[in-house]
Parts: sequence; structure tokens; C-alpha cells
Amino acid sequence: MAGAPDAVRHDSEAVRSTLVQHGARSRFVVQRGLFAGPSPLIDDDLYAEVVSGFASRTRTRIAIDPHARVETNSYFGRFPATYWQRWTSVDAVHATMTYSGSGRIALVASDSDGYERTVDAVSVNGNGFIKLEAKLDHFVDGGGLWLRMDTAREPLAVENAEWTVASPSSVRPAAVVVCTFNRADECATTVDALGSDDSVMSGVDAVFVVDQGTDPVETREKFRSVAAKLGPKLVYIRQPNLGGAGGFTRGMYEVTDVVGADHANIVLMDDDILCEPETVLRLNAFANLTTEPTIVGAQMLGLFHPDRILVGAEYADLTGPTVGIPAANAEVDSSVVKKKQEVRVDAGYNGWWTCLIPSEIVAKQGYPLPLFFQWDDVEYAIRARGHGFATVTLPGAGVWHADFTWKDWDEWHRYFNIRNGLLVAALHSEFDGPTLFRSLGRDLLRFLVGMQYGLAFTQIKAIEDFVSGPAAFRDGGVAAARDIRRERAHFAETTRHPSAVVPDLRNADYQIAKAAPWPSLEGAVLAKRLVQQWRGSVVPHPVAIASKDALWWHVSLFGHAIVTDASQEGVRVRRRNKELARELAVRGAKALLRLRRTAPRLRDEYRKEFPTMVSRENWKRLFNI
Repeated sequence: MAGAPDAVRHDSEAVRSTLVQHGARSRFVVQRGLFAGPSPLIDDDLYAEVVSGFASRTRTRIAIDPHARVETNSYFGRFPATYWQRWTSVDAVHATMTYSGSGRIALVASDSDGYERTVDAVSVNGNGFIKLEAKLDHFVDGGGLWLRMDTAREPLAVENAEWTVASPSSVRPAAVVVCTFNRADECATTVDALGSDDSVMSGVDAVFVVDQGTDPVETREKFRSVAAKLGPKLVYIRQPNLGGAGGFTRGMYEVTDVVGADHANIVLMDDDILCEPETVLRLNAFANLTTEPTIVGAQMLGLFHPDRILVGAEYADLTGPTVGIPAANAEVDSSVVKKKQEVRVDAGYNGWWTCLIPSEIVAKQGYPLPLFFQWDDVEYAIRARGHGFATVTLPGAGVWHADFTWKDWDEWHRYFNIRNGLLVAALHSEFDGPTLFRSLGRDLLRFLVGMQYGLAFTQIKAIEDFVSGPAAFRDGGVAAARDIRRERAHFAETTRHPSAVVPDLRNADYQIAKAAPWPSLEGAVLAKRLVQQWRGSVVPHPVAIASKDALWWHVSLFGHAIVTDASQEGVRVRRRNKELARELAVRGAKALLRLRRTAPRLRDEYRKEFPTMVSRENWKRLFNI
């Protein structure tokens, strides 16, 4: 690539010789026993808990004082036995480690109800190496395995713990793809965290960094340093911004272009995560041993609340269409230090914050849709299931990503959430016009009574562009991303202000108005609020509304609301505007009626165009290769 520093001037030709099947040892490491996190920001109890007494730890070693107990019954410390029994042919796992000192080390199991049982144990004294074994034969509905270490009068140190299984006949090559756009520092840190873990990188053959920004990551010293360490394993690619879909697809495109990579694992990874390198090892190991090619995804932990999980597994409802619906029995926004994921949960899809896709699936069903942003990961998993490929969200494989609850939905990206959701529904559901009309119409009315006129416009524009047909997707979403941000700027409430400096108001002019409980008769309340907003029968003086209370049925009681942004970085000012609401309501009704009337034709048009949209030739055109 012209102009790139020597340290990162590599292309896919350099990795052709590495993306081949590898020989395997007699035992295959599928999980390491770690005792501390990759950052001081992370609670070490996510890896091992000092139940009683005292212990000191490093990443791979724990020293336990006398009269103490340590357990790895923790998020990263547990072995998810139920998932291994359900999805792989592995029938037993070994837990091995070296020790020095005196104590008792046990291998403990649980079931779907959380009841514990000891499956193997040994008393140790001196220095040595031990192996504990568990059959994977009583975990179909749930349960995991972990280590329990007890000391009496003497201390005990354990290190280099590993969970191993019988090796497959060969080990699949693996490539990590990191997509970035103007997050050069975050991307450099993520790649550095991955590249600095030699044990993980020994199982990774290539790292593709697809840079779509105007602030190149190659200019960062940290990135150049890790690039030099990775050598020809690193492939750095610059291309125009095609969104997350375009960045990740470029990595998939490059891997599947390599002769011999027809059985490769492709790990997609966001640039702005706090990376746990161990997660790559676990995803890759699991995918090497599934009985069929399987999408294997990591769970998302909160970057601001590192012990909390977004959701154990999720699926989409295409009648809405809606994403992010928790699967049955999945943990939702809960502490994974306090709660264990005992019950096995089946996923519909996995977000691409970190997710592994076998190249066989790419070969069978083609590349992702050129959606720019949102729903690309959802659609790809739905399509995969249609081809017989499941998705597994693997507990104990996680990365930290900015909490979704701190992202405000009233942003430009909502356009893609709506437009792309309609496309996925058209491709993979009955796409019933009247159902969509009711669902989207209800949302539009809520936006209008909540004085979110920019969000109402965003929804309307998304529907209009979708109804215009497949040509709207031809450029990969580049024009749409540019236009929606420019057009939303015309709506005052889309601008975020410092909480202490609100336009045209003094700080003493407004106070917090707390919301009442959620109404039981939503339809009746919505009709009532529409009338109130239309007539101006609302509280006229300004009020402050907390983010958690910024619900349509509460905000619509007022004519002037200063609403805390979900990011907690500032506030939005919503003011009643009857004429603007009328204009948007009329425009929105026209768009919704057109969608309802033309839904069958649009479904057929998009399905006809679909093979072209996901083809290698189409992406080659978009990449301008």
C-alpha cells in the first residue's frame, strides 16, 4: 500500500502460506486457567474468587495463603461444559496445572439448577504437575466445571492451568479481522492487546486491520510497534468508509481469496473494545471441535460496568422488526460475578463486537449485505440458519464494549436500524404490510408526542428510502450515512448541550419531573397524549427529565422538556411544535401507506436482487478493487 510505514506494509499475499490446516498435538488447549484480567480496570473476581482467607495473583499464577479457599467458579474461570456437550463431539476434558506447596485441588461440576458435585480431586504436597478429568456426559441442559483449591496449615501456589481435550485430526487456520474508522488510538490498543499475548497468537495465522478512516491507525507508534512484532501476520488495508459491514466483509473477502483457506476460522472484532485475548483462543478452539461449521460469538460485557453482561444470548423478531430480544433463560444486564450462567441458552445471532465465522459458511451463503451499519450481523446469522448453520453465544468468551444503555437511540444510526431492519424482514419473513404499518406507525406516533421530531424524520426517511427499492443500497450506504447526519441537524432536539448551559434558560428555570409507572393501557394513553399535544393541553413551563424517565407517555405531558441524553454527557431540549408535528405526521402516513401497499412487490424485488447484493463481484466493486 503506497505511503504506509514499512512496519505495516503487508498484503494478503504474505499470509497465503500460513492459512492452511495445521497438525495437532495429542492434547488441544481450549481454555487457559487465568487468575487476573488484562487491565487494572477489570475485577479479578471475574477470573477467580478468594472465597475465604487471602491470596495474591498474577495473570497465570495464584498464591494461596494457609487456611484459605479459592474457586474459579467465575465468568472467565468456568469451563462451559453444557455448550461443549451440546455442540461438539468432545467426551472429556482435562484440567492440568503445576503446583508448589500443600493443599487440596478439586474439579467441581454444576447442573442446570446450580447444584454442585465434585467429579475429581487430589491432595498435593511439594512440587509437581497434576491432571484432573471430567466426563462431558451430564450437562445437556446446563452446568459448568471449575477448580476449587483449599489450603490448611501450608500455602499453595498454582500456575499455568489449562483445560485440554483430545485434539482434532487437524487444526483450522485462523484470522482476526479488526475494522476501524477514526478510532486510531483504540484500534492500536486492541491490536496491541491481542498481539502481545504469545499463547493466543500462536493459534492465529493472520490479523487483518481494515482502516476506513481519515485518521490512520498506522500513524500510531503503538500500532507500528505491534505490527513489527506480528510481522507478516499483520495485513493492514486502507479503503473508503463502507461502515462496519464493509470493513468486516473486506477481511472475509481477503481470507476467502486465499487458496487453502476453505476451512479457516474468521474472527471479526470491533476496534473500540477492551480486548480479552483469551476470548479469541476460546472461540477458535470451540469452532475447531463443533460437529458442524458453526458461528461462535463472544458475549458483550459493559465497558463502564465490567462485571455486567448485556445479554446471555439474543434473537430478532422480524415482524417489528426488532433486534436485541433476550433468548429464553438468558441473563440480561446482570452481574456475572454474582450470577452464574448455568442454563444452556440458544442464540439467534451474535453481535460482531467479537464473533467467529467459519469460511465454509461464507462459501455456502456469500458475503454480508452492504448495509453500512446495523443488522448485517443479524441477517448473516439468520441466513446461516437457513443454510443449516447454527449460532452459539459462548459463555466465558467475552469482551468489554461501551454499554448499550449509555447510547442514545435518537442518533443518525437509527436510520440504518430501521431501513436495514426492513430489508432483513423482506428477505427472511412474510413481510406483512399491515403488520409493519401498525408497528412502525405506533413508533412514529410515540416519537411525535415525545417531541422527537428529528427521530420521526429519521424513521420516515428510512422508510422512504427502503420503499424506493434496491438501488438505495447500491453504494453500500455511503450517501445515506452522509445525508441523514446533515438532514437531522435541522431538528433542534438532536443537538446535545452541556447540562449546565441550556439555550435560553437559566439553571433555576426548571426542575426534575419524575415519571409515573408504565401505563397499563398504552393504546388509550397514546391516543390521549396525541390529543393533548395537538391542543397544547400540556405543562407549559420547562422541566428536566432524567434519561430513564424519558418515555413518550411522560415527556408528552410537557411542552418544553430538557431531557438527559442516554450517554450522560449532556441534555437535549425538546419543545412542542404543532406545525412540524403535523407536517411529519402527513409525510409519515404517506410513507407508511406506500410501504403497506407495496410490501409484496418490494419483498419480491429485494429477494430477486439479493444474490447480487451479497456476491463477491458486488463487494469487489464497492471495494474498488
